Amino acid sequence: DINNNMVVFNIRDLEDELRPTAMYIVLNHIWNITRTDQRKRMLIVDEAWQLMKYDDSANFLFSLAKRARKYQLGLTTITQDVEDFVGSKMGRAIVSNSSMQLLLKQSASAVDVLAQVFKLTDEEQKRLANFPVGQGLFFAGQNHVHIQIQASDTEYNLINTNPVSQQIKPSDSPIGGYGAV
Repeated sequence: DINNNMVVFNIRDLEDELRPTAMYIVLNHIWNITRTDQRKRMLIVDEAWQLMKYDDSANFLFSLAKRARKYQLGLTTITQDVEDFVGSKMGRAIVSNSSMQLLLKQSASAVDVLAQVFKLTDEEQKRLANFPVGQGLFFAGQNHVHIQIQASDTEYNLINTNPVSQQIKPSDSPIGGYGAV
C-alpha cells in the first residue's frame, strides 16, 4: 500500500537489464508524489550504482539529490560498488552534494578511488581497508569520524539479509548488538 509509513519497491527479481528502467520508473513515481504531497519523507535508493550506468538515470538521480530538500525529501543512496558510483560524473556530483556520507570496509582498489574523492588521510585509508563489520568512517561536512554502528534487535531484523545470522539475535552478542548497514 503506497500510503503505509514504509513502502518497499522490490525489483530484485527483475532481469538485470530491466532493473535500471524499473528503478527510474519507481523514482519518478515517488518524485511526482513528493512534489504534489509535500511532507517529510525519506527515500532510500539501494544499489544506486545501477542508476549510474546510464546517463539518463544518473542525471535523474542527481537532479533528485539537488531538489529533494526543497520538497522535504531526504535522500539516501546506498551502494556496495562505490567505484562504479563515484566513477561517474553524476555519482561524484551526488557525493559532493551530500551533507553526510558513511563508508564501511572497502577493497584496496576502492580505497584508492575513495581516497581522492573524500581526501582521506593515510590512517583513514588503512582503517577503511581493515574495518570489521559495523565500523566505518562517517563524514559530516569537513569532519571525519570513526564510528561503531550498533543495531537494535528490530533494526537488525529489518536490514539483515544473511540467512545464517538471521538465527542469532543481536542482543545475544557480547557487545549487545551487531553493526549493520
